[in-house]
Amino acid sequence: MSWIKTVPYEQATGRLKKLYERVTGPGNNVDNIMMVHSLRPHSMEGHMALYKNVLHHSANTIPKWFLEVLGVWVSSLNRCGYCVEHHFSGLQRLLDDPARAEAIRAAIEAKAPDTAPLDAAQVAGMHYARMLTQAPADMTEADIDALRAAGWDDGQILEINQVCAYFSYANRTVLGLGCDTDGDVLGLSPNNSEDPADWGHR
Repeated sequence: MSWIKTVPYEQATGRLKKLYERVTGPGNNVDNIMMVHSLRPHSMEGHMALYKNVLHHSANTIPKWFLEVLGVWVSSLNRCGYCVEHHFSGLQRLLDDPARAEAIRAAIEAKAPDTAPLDAAQVAGMHYARMLTQAPADMTEADIDALRAAGWDDGQILEINQVCAYFSYANRTVLGLGCDTDGDVLGLSPNNSEDPADWGHR
């Protein structure tokens, strides 16, 4: 599950138990990426609030399936198999087009976003995500100009930026603590985007 001690759902008490109850999926399943925070529940609370607001908020205007594409892409660049598998499953469910989802994954695995079945604006978003993930200090205002030229407005550029930044954080949480998918139910997410406080995974 991870390289550090974690507290399983059945043994949780107090604040940790209350947080677990907010993030559970079917059968009281808690994803390992959340359980790895169990010795410091306040960091789980911060992680979940960031995740819910960045990726699953009704004020976002970019389709959630494409935000998941960015998450899978960033996770692949960071070689985080845990997040790739979780969020590719979510992408498949949201896109509801198995052939297109597999073609997007093939392009990601080939490190060739230009070959993905995406529109020009989305491909530009993928190029920005790669630069931000692999060479953030080399970015310039021209990288933002390229996104605007592709059709993204500044609020959407912020969404893209935050999703990419969140996934690098999540990837490092997983990779740095040895988190694996054993016991996880892949593809679940806090789908009630209208309520930022609803963290339940369905």
